[in-house]
Order: sequence, then structure tokens, then C-alpha cells
Amino acid sequence: MKMGSAAVPVTSDNVSAQNESTCDLYAHRDYARILMPLFYSVVFVVGLLGNCLALHVIRPNLKKMNSTTLYSLNLVISDILFSLSLPLRIAYYAQGFHWSLGEPLCKISGLVFYINTYAGVNFMTCLSVDRFIAVVLPLRFSRLRKVSNVRYICVAVWLLVLAQTLPLLGMPMTERDSSNITTCMEYPTFDKIPNIATMLIGAVFLGYVFPVITILVCYSVLCSKLHSTAKKNHLTGKSGRNRKAIGVICCVSLVFVVCYSPYHIDLLQYMIRKLQSNPGCAEFAAFQVSLHITVCLMNFNSCLDPFIYFFACKGYKKKLLKLLKRQVGMSFSSVVRTSPEGSSKDFIDGNKIQLNSSVVGTASERLTDRRSYLPEN
Repeated sequence: MKMGSAAVPVTSDNVSAQNESTCDLYAHRDYARILMPLFYSVVFVVGLLGNCLALHVIRPNLKKMNSTTLYSLNLVISDILFSLSLPLRIAYYAQGFHWSLGEPLCKISGLVFYINTYAGVNFMTCLSVDRFIAVVLPLRFSRLRKVSNVRYICVAVWLLVLAQTLPLLGMPMTERDSSNITTCMEYPTFDKIPNIATMLIGAVFLGYVFPVITILVCYSVLCSKLHSTAKKNHLTGKSGRNRKAIGVICCVSLVFVVCYSPYHIDLLQYMIRKLQSNPGCAEFAAFQVSLHITVCLMNFNSCLDPFIYFFACKGYKKKLLKLLKRQVGMSFSSVVRTSPEGSSKDFIDGNKIQLNSSVVGTASERLTDRRSYLPEN
């Protein structure tokens, strides 16, 4: 892959001019215009359908709302809104990083994109603290889990994310290069803003470092508590419930770290180097490519959340298995009706297809009648 011209020393006054005249920051567009739309199409379909199913599962529980349900509801809404922002990005990448819809729509799509990315991070952090309090400190801080207080916390999270992202509205987000291509929401556009490195370093600490430390500390203590409880209580250890809870917690933590760390580490190291000395053309081009890759990985998180729901949430698993069972049943009925070899009675009487409803029912119950991965109050 062509990464641009050889690195040469540049000053802060002419770095942008040099990048425009000699650096091809989008030399990977021939690959990206195929791979990135395919990737985001999968994220869009799986993320939207999976999170809509999660919303369908949560909706009947709104009357008996608790803190976990409320945080989960906001997280699901955030993932759905993020998924709905993807079609415009898919069209942008399919055109080879060309935006043809104007500056206002670019700003709106960028705002929705970033708001829901970091809203998801913050609500995942809230969920980890909520679970920590429920298991480790259920009496001392129980007031923080009251629904009336959690509503205010959720509003505060949305306001915090808005405060982090609204400054984007005052910045230019589109830029036309020498080849008449208009980019949208790309880092080279922001690179011209004074003190951008300091601003982004602060954003990394606020939007990633503090949340990831909070999540890892809460879940580490939580796992330790569950493990010690299982050792003290023979029945709890024998049931395997705590082992499953620990497994799900580790999975959630791993997904968060794997998806979000590469982007923020990449951004942080480049901004630190930018403060020390202005990176050359080749470094700038390589950073631009790495941003596209790590942003893809970060956004993949919204696609993975439904799979975590499947293993962690009894209601989600039950609904999904029910839908799949219904779909399989409809497909089987369609095959039987259209088969030239005979009616459904012929299939059953002839033992060509054997269905044992009691076995299917028992298996389904075993799969779905498991408690959620963490105890509720």
C-alpha cells in the first residue's frame, strides 16, 4: 500500500501546505472504498437488528424498572442511534472518501456518530459501577441505585457527552483537496486547529482512560467477590452461576479493551509526538490509515453488544430462540406444503422427518431458563 512520499522535516506553519501538495493521505482509498462499506454494512445490520431485539426485550420490563434496566436501555438506544448514523458513512466510504451532501449534514452525521460512540462508553462505565455497588457495597451506596437518582445520572451522562462533542459544530468538518475530493470528519481537517493536540489528549483521558480504569477496577473487584463467595458457599460454587458471571464479566471487559484501546492509544501517541516535534509526511499518512482501521475496530463494539446480551441476559436469549424456532417452523411448514412427495401427514407417518416436541421444548427451557449473569436487588 502506498503510504505517501518520504518523510521530511516540516514546521508547524507549512505542514498543512506540504500535506496538501506532496502527501497523498488517502492513497488507500481503492481498498477502503470496498472493504470499509462492507464492514460497516455488517455492523449496521447486525448492530441495528440485535439492539432492536434488546430494546424489545427491555420494553416489557419498563414498568418494573431498576437501575440496571435503565442503564441498559440508554446503552441500547445509544447503539441504535449509532447504527442509524452509519448509512451516510457507508455512502461516503463507497465514494472513496468523498462527501457530496454539504457541510451541515456532515456536521450532523459527525455529531451523532461521536455522541453515541462516547455515550456507549459512559453507560458501560455506569453499568460496571452499578454492578459493583449491587454486589460489593449493596447497603452503603444503595441510594445511587434508586431509579429516581439513576434517571438524573443518565441525563448527566448525555449532557456530558454533548459538552464533549458540541465544539465540533464550531469547527469545519469538510475539506476539498487538490483532486476535487471533499472529505468529511477526517483528522487532516482538524489538524489545522490551534492546540488540537492538547485538546485531543484531554479528550482521550476523559473519554477513554478514566472509563476503562473504572470498568477494569469495578469488574476486577466484582470477580474477586464472586470467586470468594463461591468458595465459601458450596451450593453457589456447585451451581456454576458465579463461574458464568465471571466469564461474562471477563468477556465484557475484553471486548471493551480490544475495541476501544487501539484507536485511543493510536491517537494519544500521535498527539504526544505532535507536541514534541511535527511528524513528517509519511508519518502523517500512516497515522491517517491507522485511524481508519482503529475506528472500524472501535465501532465494531456496537455489533458485539448483542452477542454479549445473548449469553448474559435470560430474556434476550429466550426471545431470540423463540424467533428462530418460529422461523424454522414456518420454513418447515412451507417445505411440507410445497413438497410434491406428499402432505405433512405423509412426512410424519413415513418417518421421513421426526420431530419430538417434548425434547425441543425441554432443550429450549434448559437454554433459556438460566438466571441473568449478575444478581439483582
